[in-house]
Amino acid sequence: MPVAHLTLELRIEHARSLKDRRQVVRSMKDQLRQGFNISVAEMDEAVTWQSATLGVVAVSRSRDYLHGLIEEVERAARRMANELGAELLDSFWDYLES
Repeated sequence: MPVAHLTLELRIEHARSLKDRRQVVRSMKDQLRQGFNISVAEMDEAVTWQSATLGVVAVSRSRDYLHGLIEEVERAARRMANELGAELLDSFWDYLES
């Protein structure tokens, strides 16, 4: 069964504290979970306030469905980041087969 994994690297320029960073990260995670049938987790420690990495995972029997879903999640994440005052620096995804 295919599993799609998407990594989103964010730059939060306006974050001046850990609280500012958490607000953006939590909001993005919640919005992505609500909008799509996916799992979302923060993948790095809060080493710097201005950056964050999110991991998104989805499972389906159809690889074509996963491809479309991940592209849609990536577009939504880019839009959400802009609305929250952050920037999506990089995103990359891959399939895992079980």
